[in-house]
Amino acid sequence: MSASAPRRSGGARANTARRELVENEIYEHATRLFAERGFAGTSLQDIADALGITRPALYYYVRSKDELLAKLVTEVTEGPLADIAEVVERPGTDPVQKLRGMVSVLVARQTRQPERFRLLIRSEAELPEELTEAYTASRRAVLAAVSGVVDEGVRAGRFRPVDPRLAALGVLGMCNWVAWWFHPGGRDDPAAVAEGLADMAVGALQRADDRVPDGDGPAAALKLLRQDLDHLERLLDG
Repeated sequence: MSASAPRRSGGARANTARRELVENEIYEHATRLFAERGFAGTSLQDIADALGITRPALYYYVRSKDELLAKLVTEVTEGPLADIAEVVERPGTDPVQKLRGMVSVLVARQTRQPERFRLLIRSEAELPEELTEAYTASRRAVLAAVSGVVDEGVRAGRFRPVDPRLAALGVLGMCNWVAWWFHPGGRDDPAAVAEGLADMAVGALQRADDRVPDGDGPAAALKLLRQDLDHLERLLDG
């Protein structure tokens, strides 16, 4: 019994790995076909033909187009939210580090599978109501998380006094745009893209003089603002 258990376990792992490979191939073909023909214009038979399998064989992995689309939407919407939450919850990180981490994980996701994000944007009008609600809620949660970090940075004096929501929309727009120009396997290195855009996001918000406030909270930020006002007044007087 004990000798045969590892073999069964190894076989189960192999079957799981094979299933994951096949499912990923299904999602890739479905993404391409949905993007080319639209969700309504693509059938399960089209997906089976692209895979080179029969439609009954496809049913072993997926039951309907709606299930396929739901999987893609969930991956694109819930995955980034989980990554962002992990960044925010890291102990000992300041707003600058949090923002840099957020941008890095968002851009990294876009560089791995840009076509899935493009498909979601193009298919918004075709999403079932429950998927539309989940998609909208996830986008709002991501925006709130980034806005919260920007606001934290402004209050601590690490970022310039900007509108947190507007700044977050700008940061997310920059990250999302990657899906439209980045080509996996092309000339751009994914890690370099993620690092470069993280630097740009932080650079756009961080105080130009790189001063670190004496303490945290509004009082510290106000102290730096008063210094800026004093400097401007001196310029006007001069």
